[in-house]
Amino acid sequence: MSEIVTAYHDAMSHKSPDALADLYAEDGLHEFPFGGLPPYQGRERIRDGYRASWGTSPAEVQEIRNVLIHHSTDPEVLVVEQETVVKVGDRSITVPGLLILRIRDGLIVHTRDYMDATAIAGVRAAA
Repeated sequence: MSEIVTAYHDAMSHKSPDALADLYAEDGLHEFPFGGLPPYQGRERIRDGYRASWGTSPAEVQEIRNVLIHHSTDPEVLVVEQETVVKVGDRSITVPGLLILRIRDGLIVHTRDYMDATAIAGVRAAA
């Protein structure tokens, strides 16, 4: 299952909504509990949502670091701690985050994507 985390990070690094959406089950769900964003329900909505978000943002992922993967007692669930260093213009902003991934049959069926709201506000302001 850690290969899905690697592929997820690769999609983030390349701002590839297709690569990210392809990691999801057809009816997958991606939620942003702290982001003030509506959830993306379904692979195509995930693809469209990230295409719109990443396509309009000048922010570029420089590095994803301090990645810790925790296996839960539920064999389908991974908890991923990470810091994403984002460059906007000449500023680098570190965005701490936590992903809770439910993976079934090699595909993500549910993501809860927790990002530091203050850091995200800093990225938006810099953009």
